[in-house]
Amino acid sequence: MKLRVLFFSVLRDITAADEIVLELPAGSTMADLLLQIEARWPKLRDWQNSLLLALDQTYVKRDALLHDGGEVAIMPPVQGG
Repeated sequence: MKLRVLFFSVLRDITAADEIVLELPAGSTMADLLLQIEARWPKLRDWQNSLLLALDQTYVKRDALLHDGGEVAIMPPVQGG
């Protein structure tokens, strides 16, 4: 299945990309997706305990099942000023 993965803030700097298209096997979870992108960009592991994750504009946990054509957003923690 194909997924559109969006990166925000400092994560965009780490990946040097606003978004990528990623292919994963059917039945994959958000945790599976994170393993793939962390393998590609190991620096993302520094953020693994604080990432905000969304699927189709709804916050989800790492055990969320992904679906073909889904839009995944990966964000650092929200900071205010």
